Amino acid sequence: MFDGLSSQAARKCCPQSIWPIVHRKLDQINRVQELSKLKKPPGNHLEQLKGDRENQHSIRINQQYRICFTWEEGHAYKIEITDYH
Repeated sequence: MFDGLSSQAARKCCPQSIWPIVHRKLDQINRVQELSKLKKPPGNHLEQLKGDRENQHSIRINQQYRICFTWEEGHAYKIEITDYH
């Protein structure tokens, strides 16, 4: 889904109606070198996750979907789109 690519797996993870938002959020994650920069815009709702997702962070796509990732040395890894509801 990133860089304008939409794979079969990407099409299954979330509705096509939110793909423009997903692209924008992935772009933000790709551009920043400090995790704290993802606090803006506030609509990202950057969170450090707990429980079985310890060591992961998330930003909101919308009320239902999140982008979860690990953050190491200025880069996001293990990026996934999850349905929180």
